[in-house]
Amino acid sequence: MSHLIEVAFKGNRKEFFLWDGDDPPRLKAPVIVEGDRGEDLGHVHAVEEAASHRFAGVAHGAALLGGSTEQPAKRALRVATVDEVKRGADLPEQNESARRKAIERVKAHGLVMKVSDAEWQWDRRKLTLYFTAEKRVDFRGLVRDLAALFRTRIELKQIGVRDEAKRLSGVGRCGREYCSAAWLPELRPVNLSVAKDQHLSLNPTQISGACGRLMCSLRYEHEFYVQARKRFPKEGKVLATARGEERVVANDIFRDRVTLRGLDGETRLVALADLRQELASLSEREPAAAAEPDAERAPLAAASPSAPDRRRGERRRGAEGGPLSDLAAPIVLPIEAAPVAEVTDVTEVTEATEAAEAAEVTDVELDIEEDADEATDAAESEQPADGDAAAPPRPRRRRGRRGGRRGRGGGGASGDGAAPDASA
Repeated sequence: MSHLIEVAFKGNRKEFFLWDGDDPPRLKAPVIVEGDRGEDLGHVHAVEEAASHRFAGVAHGAALLGGSTEQPAKRALRVATVDEVKRGADLPEQNESARRKAIERVKAHGLVMKVSDAEWQWDRRKLTLYFTAEKRVDFRGLVRDLAALFRTRIELKQIGVRDEAKRLSGVGRCGREYCSAAWLPELRPVNLSVAKDQHLSLNPTQISGACGRLMCSLRYEHEFYVQARKRFPKEGKVLATARGEERVVANDIFRDRVTLRGLDGETRLVALADLRQELASLSEREPAAAAEPDAERAPLAAASPSAPDRRRGERRRGAEGGPLSDLAAPIVLPIEAAPVAEVTDVTEVTEATEAAEAAEVTDVELDIEEDADEATDAAESEQPADGDAAAPPRPRRRRGRRGGRRGRGGGGASGDGAAPDASA
């Protein structure tokens, strides 16, 4: 039966392995595990249920395998003997010597990088160098030089300043070991908004850790502050209270108090429960005050028909041929429903009216003049000429109502001038 165990190595590096056997090893027991092309020495950090729980929640556990629930492929081989433990006790001195030699080679190559730590594998088949750098570094020439110097496999890993503090460990301003090195399973990102939500000082020297980044402890109580502030009005918001409009200046989430400032500059401190009750009472009064004008306009609106009803009644009476005088009653419309009449020029209305009247008078005069012309033409056709031969009849002119008006307007013969022409 295989047991899942977690093994810790130098620099707070931890990995999960499978232990083949009836009983897993005890905590902090030295064990030999499978390494990179060899074997490595570590100490048991968690077993059984604790190891399974950590495997599902830490970055070097299931998250390293893509979130799957599969077991790790590497295995723990055996419990280390006394000679193997003594052999591993010489590794810290060898690690420091390798780090110093690596720093010298870095300076010789002129690379902008800082070698933070060096770690030999227990069987000395691999040397891992951890470094920090602000930019990407081309260290291919350095790797070849170090491989020739140490006669082993060289691996260079670039880490961040927070990971560097986790590997080297230390004592924080609280007087205890760094959280990342002591118990924190994962280094979560911390931004400046976390400090703003807690109303902390934004001075970097006061909220930064030994690594130069924001302290990891800022996230511990952040969720509490976020949930607590949801019960309070936002700072800077203007509220309509019993004293008028007041602005929210500050919120005290520990004492449940709100600081308000009025338009006159006066500041008052109100309990959150009292403020909620005051706002609720004002909100109940506003619907009642808004309902009074509507009640006054209700009888008037009921007495007057709506616009669609009026138009429907007009069409029905017009189709039946009945009188529309019953629609002449005054209709009262709400102000917002009254149509807006377009303003027409008074001069244009007057000129149009005068032109229509003149056209009607002219048409009557034309009819009278046409009747007189027809009578005169009939008399001339019956009267003989002075000579022996009768004068030829005068051809009748075809006149229309509008044609005759145009002819007379153009200077043609009129009814008064027709007789002299005929006698001549």
